[in-house]
Amino acid sequence: MESGPAIFAGVVFALFGAGLLVWTAARVRHREPVAHGVNPVASATLTSLAAMIALALAAWCFTRL
Repeated sequence: MESGPAIFAGVVFALFGAGLLVWTAARVRHREPVAHGVNPVASATLTSLAAMIALALAAWCFTRL
């Protein structure tokens, strides 16, 4: 019973991280801004970092099963 919340949190983190990483890659590929009014390199870097952190949290949740 204790693995239910870990599975749910892992799936949420994995979906968010993967979605954010795909969205950021698509924006950068089309040379569109990731965030308006911010340096394009900085915004792409920070969103990629946030996506990687979310994927790392998902992996950590899945190791707790």
